[in-house]
Amino acid sequence: MESDEAQFTYSIMSTFYRIAFSCWLLLSAASLSAELRLPDVFTDHMVLQRDQPVPVWGKASAGATITVRFAKQTVQAVANQEGHWKLMLNPMEASAEPATLSVSGDGSLELEDVLVGEVWLCTGQSNMQWRLLESAGGAEAIAAADFPEIRLFNVSRSVAFGREEGQLASWELISPETVPEFSGIGYFFGTDLYRRLGIPIGLINASYGGSQAEAWTPRSYLAADTALLPTIEREAVWAAERPRVQAEFDRAMVEWESARTAAAESGVPAPRRPRVPDALRDYRIAGSIYRNMIEPLIPFAIRGALWYQGESNEERAEQYEGLLTTMIRSWREKWEQGDYPFAIVQLPNFRAVAEAPEDEAWSHLRDRQRRVAETVPNTGLIVTIDLGEADDIHPPNKADVGLRLSRWALADVYGQEIVAGGPRFQRAEFTDGEAVLYFDRVGEGLTTSDGAAPAEFAVAGSDGTWDWAEAEIVAKDKIIVRSAAIDRPVAVRYAFNRNPARPNLTNDSGVPASPFRTDDFTGPTHGLR
Repeated sequence: MESDEAQFTYSIMSTFYRIAFSCWLLLSAASLSAELRLPDVFTDHMVLQRDQPVPVWGKASAGATITVRFAKQTVQAVANQEGHWKLMLNPMEASAEPATLSVSGDGSLELEDVLVGEVWLCTGQSNMQWRLLESAGGAEAIAAADFPEIRLFNVSRSVAFGREEGQLASWELISPETVPEFSGIGYFFGTDLYRRLGIPIGLINASYGGSQAEAWTPRSYLAADTALLPTIEREAVWAAERPRVQAEFDRAMVEWESARTAAAESGVPAPRRPRVPDALRDYRIAGSIYRNMIEPLIPFAIRGALWYQGESNEERAEQYEGLLTTMIRSWREKWEQGDYPFAIVQLPNFRAVAEAPEDEAWSHLRDRQRRVAETVPNTGLIVTIDLGEADDIHPPNKADVGLRLSRWALADVYGQEIVAGGPRFQRAEFTDGEAVLYFDRVGEGLTTSDGAAPAEFAVAGSDGTWDWAEAEIVAKDKIIVRSAAIDRPVAVRYAFNRNPARPNLTNDSGVPASPFRTDDFTGPTHGLR
């Protein structure tokens, strides 16, 4: 009997191990065999970048030979042990002729209606995210949106680390049905570019309202810079505070809901909804948006990027120059596409007009944006000092922002003989109680938008006290600034208030000069990280 039981036990265990071993083999085989997949950004109706190598990549079974066919090209690659593969299509001319991109080798995929043209990434926070539907002139633009050769790709907003692979979005043709939710700035930029270049345009919108620049930057780059490391270190404080902050916020929401109900019953305005504390905002975690909205796009071939962000970094304006410089460098290095063009939309005028010269963080962040555009290769500054609203951080005029971006691209990226933007300050000389300022990119010469003398200039003496000054255009590229109140000026600022009353310096482009300063005086956010 004992022998029978032993035999039975042996048989059961043997069967168990055989089943377990078989399952292991199946799992192992599954890990080696994967369905042929392309990244989310590869879909029907997409636009591929012209005149440069085009990466195509994806996943398949380990060791599988993958063949990609497009535009009379046939290119192959072999999937590595993890199943990843990548290949490059040779540079192609622009083409509005719909074509099929086929991928085969471990299964097969076909993408239809693929064009070749210019691809731009539109990115940043809420002003780039701002929908065409909400923009000035948006209703008219939507009704006239018949541009089948302009394609849109809206990246889904996501910040969760460890994002599971899934469809970010899909490419769509511009039409009255698809365009209302798209970036207003992106739309006006893309349609103007299309009218002037006459080739297909692809627009990728990856923007997130309220986001800070560190969330768009890989954590490894922040950790490697002692000046930027605090953007990561503050998260430990948030994590420790989160349970308490969450409980307090939950209580505040309950009280608000009760007050809102009571207000509705009484016919009075409802109270303002409680603000979500920073400790509960996952999109403020360093690297979170980069990981989930930018990294999945890399290395999709693009011509360049349009960046409109900075409002949420106002409180650390001094740090922003290094932060944005690092972010641009990280994207370019990750993309492995060289120093591709990068446009920075400068913060606009905002808040009430002040009578005296100010020294506010908003103005200093604007100046840090200018400095990045001056020092980082192949970047452009898009000035909007005349396009803002005193009481609205989301000015509705997105059309002129898009048109100025297009002007910059046409001049500096595509080499058209137009002035890229307004005059740029170059240097200052101080002599005989005057400041002599020199500019470049003056076009036909410095001028003013209203025909009056240049306004919004201020000078300071060695004590750092600012006073309004008179300015005079004395040559095509030169202005003299003087003040009766300060006989020995050592510094000049132009349009440096949050909302300058009359920033009228321009050239024949009609685009205003950027606010600037010649000094290096300590600002209101000095030392804040």
